[in-house]
Amino acid sequence: MIQRFYIDTSVIGGVFDIEFEEHSTILMERIKFGQIKAVISEVTVKEISKARKEIRDYFYSLPKDSIEYVDITEDAVQLADSYIAENVVGKSSRDDCLHIAIATVNRVDILVSWNFKHIVNIYRIRGYNSVNIKLGYSALEIRSPKDIVGYENKI
Repeated sequence: MIQRFYIDTSVIGGVFDIEFEEHSTILMERIKFGQIKAVISEVTVKEISKARKEIRDYFYSLPKDSIEYVDITEDAVQLADSYIAENVVGKSSRDDCLHIAIATVNRVDILVSWNFKHIVNIYRIRGYNSVNIKLGYSALEIRSPKDIVGYENKI
């Protein structure tokens, strides 16, 4: 069974960033070749629409069958609002909360991001998962692309 990874915009943009290029490219190649299903939300599409042209072009060049689009549901909105109400992050991080909530509600295998301030941060992860469990959802695995592809390619 193919794993479903929710990827946020930072992973796609990472293909064009010297610091993140290697691991983002490896992950995106696995998506292109159908080894991983990329789960993308309306939030991601909105963010991509504001990104540089090269990032937009790269995103829209991905094979359609390698991407699963998911909607922003009322459950996801309520869950995102709960993260803010529980002070996991502030109100200005609402889109980050939506990414987490959408991934949680859609039961993805892993959420992948380069956002170390609001998403891939042990204290935030504990906060998100505390809220998830309190509200009857499963804990969400949150990792950077380096965590996923960084070690298995080393000999």
